[in-house]
Amino acid sequence: MKRNEEDVYYGDYLQLDKLLDAQHPVSGTAGRAAAHDEMLFVVVHQVYELWFKQILHELRSVVCLMARERIEERSLGTINARCARIRKIQKLLVDQIDVMETMTPLDFMDFRDYLVPASGFQSVQFKEIEILLGLKGEYRIDFDKACFYSRLTEGHREYLQGMESGPSLFELLDRWLGRMPFLDYEQYAFWDEYRGAVDAMLARDRGIITGNTGMTGGEREAELAELEKTRERFDTLLDEGRYEAARGRGEVRLSHRAMLAAVFIHLYRDEPILHGPFGLLMNALEIDELLTTWRARHAIMVQRMIGHKIGTGGSSGHGYLMRTTENNRVFLDLYNLPTFLIRRSDLPALPDEVKRGLGFYFGGGEGDV
Repeated sequence: MKRNEEDVYYGDYLQLDKLLDAQHPVSGTAGRAAAHDEMLFVVVHQVYELWFKQILHELRSVVCLMARERIEERSLGTINARCARIRKIQKLLVDQIDVMETMTPLDFMDFRDYLVPASGFQSVQFKEIEILLGLKGEYRIDFDKACFYSRLTEGHREYLQGMESGPSLFELLDRWLGRMPFLDYEQYAFWDEYRGAVDAMLARDRGIITGNTGMTGGEREAELAELEKTRERFDTLLDEGRYEAARGRGEVRLSHRAMLAAVFIHLYRDEPILHGPFGLLMNALEIDELLTTWRARHAIMVQRMIGHKIGTGGSSGHGYLMRTTENNRVFLDLYNLPTFLIRRSDLPALPDEVKRGLGFYFGGGEGDV
């Protein structure tokens, strides 16, 4: 690689003159003394936006690779590596809250009123991340549906609304799982074998419950009722019509074929060809988990700073943030997937043809899906 013709100076390369001249606390304008802790508030949020920029850099590349008709194993490795980087950054974002919490509520009150009506609602990059992951308008809580765009400039609103029609990581993951060839073996009815293993597991669980002499009659009935709900969930998974009806009610988001593929990947994750796909499912889940963790920590911090006051952007503050913590999750289906797992010792034995297909390459050495 050819080096630059001219020497690169550290401050010029990083444009530190611009970066370090971008902190201008509003409490220090019009001859007023600046609130000391406003500098911390500005710096922490600017750092958030810089990390959001890096997350978007990684996430856009992942979406671009996932949008291909066929994803080579090498590309899957790249996708997983970039998702892992996103997770590392997210952990830093959570840890930054510790720094913010060195500011006391009274410190915050010294400058909070100057911020109205600005708020995190207006972080365009954070909204981009949500949309790219798969949190589009139809899946948001009611307050977000009404206010998601209303506090933005027209240009930002149009930009984000345009993104809503583009592919998200969730949608691309669903398509990718739906293309998995591991479900199509003419000579082997895997799901019939799986059904048998599930029935045996549920019968064993029922025997444990009915044979437990330490339970009261009411406790036993409650346990048996929960076991019946589990059976109904398995019945829904294995019946496409019932599954798609549940999907129509918003109980699941993944398509039926995608969910079956995800279950298969989890069950047989030890097979060489499934290491990468399992890693991608775990990356998607953990990115969602870390985003949820950040939301929860942020909500607690807000309560610590302002109690039950409304937010500067007009929301209910802590109450609103806690609702988004639980309800604005994207990959909830992956969290619930362990419902359908059975013990390794109970897994149906795969025929040699299938085992060969789950070696390092699937069929004909093509090695992509």
